[in-house]
Amino acid sequence: MGRRARTRRATTGVALLAALMTLSLVAGCTSSGDDGRGPGQEQGERPSQSRAAEGSVLAVKIDNARSARPHTGLDSADIVYVEPVEGGLSRLMAVYATKLPPVIGPVRSARESDLELLRQFDQPTLAFSGAQRRLLPLIDEEPVNAQPPGKTSDAYYRGTATPAPHNLYLRPDRLLPSAPGADALTTGFRYGTAPSGGTPETTRTVRYPAARFTFTWSESRDRWLASMDGSPTVTTDGARVAPATVVVQYVNVRESDFHDSLGNATPYTETVGEGKAEVLRDGKAFDADWKRANATDGTDFTTGNGKPVTFAEGQVWVVFAPS
Repeated sequence: MGRRARTRRATTGVALLAALMTLSLVAGCTSSGDDGRGPGQEQGERPSQSRAAEGSVLAVKIDNARSARPHTGLDSADIVYVEPVEGGLSRLMAVYATKLPPVIGPVRSARESDLELLRQFDQPTLAFSGAQRRLLPLIDEEPVNAQPPGKTSDAYYRGTATPAPHNLYLRPDRLLPSAPGADALTTGFRYGTAPSGGTPETTRTVRYPAARFTFTWSESRDRWLASMDGSPTVTTDGARVAPATVVVQYVNVRESDFHDSLGNATPYTETVGEGKAEVLRDGKAFDADWKRANATDGTDFTTGNGKPVTFAEGQVWVVFAPS
């Protein structure tokens, strides 16, 4: 039997951060042009006072530029969302509930559409390197435990293998006392045996203007082997990233009111609504309809006759593709 479907726990209040320490990160901890926050903690308080309550997932914005690879800790995520960003590139949001690796990264900045995506979780902790200054007040208004560099002592550090801004890493145990468990994944995803039908599929590629994702079925591993821009996706410890289920979710992608430093409009990925999707599992592709009525709801994936499309046990990748 797979994990049961998760139901969104309603939440109404805005998550208030506890007062935090004044110990600053080492010099250069915030990335140039990408960070909008600095230290703001108070003296005499321990790092544990800023940690999220148990039951909260950890969502980490992960850099996906070529120079940011290989990633660290990506294979431990329960869900990886692939989002379009400026210039036709992509960024990842990795969600952790059942396991916290020692290190995750490299970490980069948040986007406006992240806030809508995160409302399906109960007061999630969001780790990110910063955001545009006009976006920061919107993040503060959300029911999230926002954790940019400087909020919690020693949560972030700079690596030496790659240059800034592609070398900021997170120690997740500084933010969460432990992994909250699968029940924190209030996404609406259902897990179990494969539905009937489906079309045999050995490889699937999703293209953005300046990024490409390919998933190749491995019969021996019973997983989809991920590749990015033509290269196998591996972590810094050499593990091949291989989700059990890949969802290609067709969504409306529009321009937001925000722009990057070069004047490129930031895409806004609409994850509330309904549309078409393809669910890849067990070497097959299943056509599906997706629906998310409200931001506080998870997303339902169903067949044409309304039956749930179940996912295989293991990591899930959701690739948002323009409809």
